[in-house]
Amino acid sequence: MVLMLLFAAVCCAAPVGNAISAYVALKTGVSGSDDGGIAEGGSAADIPPRMLTAYKKAVQQVGKHVPKCRGMRWPILAGIAKVESNHATGRNVADNGDIRPRIYGVLLNGSGAGGNTTAFPDTDGGKWDGTSQGERAVGPFQFLPSTWEGVGEDANGDKRADPHNADDAALGAAIYLCGKGRDLAQRGQLKAAILQYNQSGEYVSNVLGWIDQYTAAAKDPDLKSVSVKVRTVLDAALSQRGVPYSWGGGNANGKSTGICCSPKGFSGETIKGFDCSGLTQYAFARAGIRLPRLAADQASVGTRIPAALGTFALKPGDLVFFAYVPGRDSSIYHVGIYVGSGQMINAARPNTVVRLDAVDAMSGYAGGARLL
Repeated sequence: MVLMLLFAAVCCAAPVGNAISAYVALKTGVSGSDDGGIAEGGSAADIPPRMLTAYKKAVQQVGKHVPKCRGMRWPILAGIAKVESNHATGRNVADNGDIRPRIYGVLLNGSGAGGNTTAFPDTDGGKWDGTSQGERAVGPFQFLPSTWEGVGEDANGDKRADPHNADDAALGAAIYLCGKGRDLAQRGQLKAAILQYNQSGEYVSNVLGWIDQYTAAAKDPDLKSVSVKVRTVLDAALSQRGVPYSWGGGNANGKSTGICCSPKGFSGETIKGFDCSGLTQYAFARAGIRLPRLAADQASVGTRIPAALGTFALKPGDLVFFAYVPGRDSSIYHVGIYVGSGQMINAARPNTVVRLDAVDAMSGYAGGARLL
């Protein structure tokens, strides 16, 4: 408990979670990783910013390569990449999109390792998959080198189509899913595109689930019926979308550099932005409400909304809390601002930005507080 309270003292230390899919473990041999507390259930908050940029860029570019394609959206690409590589989580994604270390699947030699029973002969001499002994799926979208040769395009302007580059890989996936001109806004055609990617009904259902959740997380909230003060708070918080997370950063005056260090060693000393309670301080200050600095202390302000009432009891403008120990406010580690429709404005963790997120994307829901 002493350790938990130390984490909560700064705000937003997230409990250990594992959002890596069974497909990723099968293809890459990854046994799991700490995803920073974004639980399986999904939202835009579990996508590294540079990967999200790649998905959005691919949507803008795919029409040049498949003019008849309709309905391509970034949540479609995000759904595929979530299942295939967990958005390259754990790798470094450079400004130009290069991913290192590279992502390789198991050697498809029919040995049965990793679930493969069919041998795929080498087609690239190891150029993309690092071996001439057979084929391996590569990159964040797990292309076979032979497939990549048919869909790979240069998306980042370096005159090289590289499946280990986030921009190139996302564009290649968009081209592949579009086929000769699918309308991906039609559910049936979207299912057919995903089935082409992996001929498994379970795979299709898994990817569709992520697409639906990312789609929901991407929608802007409807603020037409809220009071003036609630609108002031929500507008202030929403205006900070895209601002980097900074451990210990932010206050009533706005974003600021933070401190060192988070439980995983991330420093906010050189990052100007917000952590979770810094963002809530800033937003509520716009409506004349001064909040304590710590998430656990903010739970004592206003009218407490018990977790037992469920998230349906929340209203736009309420603070939303998450705790290590149910019923114990001293163990609260995170706070967001509810905007309605199951969403909150969230400064989730290091290496993310302020964004809309599903309330159930964080674990340990501990109720809310109504200040307005």
